[in-house]
Amino acid sequence: MALKVLSVASEAVPLIKTGGLADVVGALPGALAPHGVAMTTLLPGYPAVVQSLKQRRAVFAWDSLLGTPARLLAGKLDGGHPLLVLDAPSLFARAGAPYTDAAGLDWGDNWQRFAALGRAAADIAGGALVQRKKTQRFDLVHAHDWQGGMAAAYLRLAPFGGKEGRIPSVVTIHNMAFQGWFGADIFPRLGLPDAAWSLDGVEYHGGVSLLKAGLACAHAVTTVSPTYAREIRSSSFGMGLEGLIIARGDAVHGILNGIDTQVWNPSADPYLSQPYGRRTLEKRIANKRALEAEFGLDEDDGPVFIVISRLTWQKGMDVLPEVLDHLVGIGARLALLGSGDAQIEQALSRAAARHPGRIGIRIGYDEDLSHRMQGGGDAILVPSRFEPCGLTQLYGLAYGCIPVVTRTGGLADTVIDANPAALAAGCATGVQFDGVGYDSLAAALTRTVALYQDRAVWERIQNNGMKCDFSWKASGAAYADLYRSLTA
Repeated sequence: MALKVLSVASEAVPLIKTGGLADVVGALPGALAPHGVAMTTLLPGYPAVVQSLKQRRAVFAWDSLLGTPARLLAGKLDGGHPLLVLDAPSLFARAGAPYTDAAGLDWGDNWQRFAALGRAAADIAGGALVQRKKTQRFDLVHAHDWQGGMAAAYLRLAPFGGKEGRIPSVVTIHNMAFQGWFGADIFPRLGLPDAAWSLDGVEYHGGVSLLKAGLACAHAVTTVSPTYAREIRSSSFGMGLEGLIIARGDAVHGILNGIDTQVWNPSADPYLSQPYGRRTLEKRIANKRALEAEFGLDEDDGPVFIVISRLTWQKGMDVLPEVLDHLVGIGARLALLGSGDAQIEQALSRAAARHPGRIGIRIGYDEDLSHRMQGGGDAILVPSRFEPCGLTQLYGLAYGCIPVVTRTGGLADTVIDANPAALAAGCATGVQFDGVGYDSLAAALTRTVALYQDRAVWERIQNNGMKCDFSWKASGAAYADLYRSLTA
């Protein structure tokens, strides 16, 4: 019999996306199905999500879900996997991004929005949902990041109907930097017992952290790469929660993210000018020429670096503008897609103005364009200060767009540095470097250009990356094994 798992998250492709979390949540049901896991996904009822439902069939309703009326709508994700949508108009039916308003400021009631999501998940898992006179049961709840973390807290501290909770939960940390911290004044409105205000519950530095609550209450904690699971035990990466992670001990697991190899497949990608494969790399040139034209870059034989990123300190984007004169000076060009910090955006725009034809900038995000960039760029630059897993470097490997990455988190786990030993052994897949600063980044760019100039070496590195299996096959099996260990 299939294991029934409820996945609760704030976003999932193809319905709503702000980052890699959505890719993972959208891919998990399909990744787990071959391993005997039937996953249902619970999402907030943002306008785009509600509008995507072909039939808005209500299957449950709350008169007051943390103070607001709400109902549960049923639908399907891609692949026919079950979808539940929390339709609470006062919380989710608003213009703007999922977490911020039109001015880019956090919604003031984010605590209520995502605590309600967690409460709904705990109710559903606990047996609130009855269809055709039969209670829909779940064996386990898998919550993602701070937005889903309260599901684990409610299951443990205030289970549905007041009954002792026996449903295990898993909380996945996609980025420890985002913890969902709010003032102590919200605690009385969460519907938790007084005992939940404790170090073992939801209290954190005199307030409430939705992520900390989930990490403290979940039966197991996962991160999205083995290296990040080790890193967050230190003060450098634990963001203040390293003590809790250490205390959880063997309950913390690192399971590497996968990618959807049907969506990210250069031999069948509808967004490319010219599909290609590992044995037809020469066809990539058509995509490179198209990318040059799209970004207004000079057409020449030098390498085109691409960047597809949030323009933030975490991603190392504050250092990137400093090295662009060097990048141009060594004969390379840059095509960048992203948005974020206004000062970084302005610095990049100034660099593009200094180097017309050598640097092209697109502020914003465009999923179709990101495919064209992976298919036409020579190397993808990912200079993150910390990176729980990272997906763009995996897309780069699949597309023969060689990753140039810092040696941290999932970047360290997925890219093999083209050092002399790895080149001699024929296993190099990219370029790694330590630290995010002018000298380290400039040296990595110089080394990458030198590798590019030896076409035989460069093509071997491309081939090595494209041979790697970063599908969900192994990771799906690892999640299924973890679920079964918790439900045995």
